[in-house]
Amino acid sequence: MSNTPEDLTINYSEAGEEIVKELDKVILSRGAWTTILFRYQELDRAKGEMGKDKYSIRRYQKRNGEYLPKSKFNISSKDQAKAIVEALSGWIDPVE
Repeated sequence: MSNTPEDLTINYSEAGEEIVKELDKVILSRGAWTTILFRYQELDRAKGEMGKDKYSIRRYQKRNGEYLPKSKFNISSKDQAKAIVEALSGWIDPVE
């Protein structure tokens, strides 16, 4: 487990093969509950190459000095990400 939000990652390998590759992350909140937005790619096993960019919002709880994963929401496409941004923008900065 990780001791700081900066150490948290979604990189994942099986038998030496990279399955999930983290491209970037933004720490949205810190503290006992930390929220991180990750940008990543998953291996397309049929093609043998990394697929399109995906996004994941993950929440971690700090217990006994370590961050434990508690929940996640995966955003599976750029179109879905754009729809989320559009909805949030409308709620936060509504057109008058």
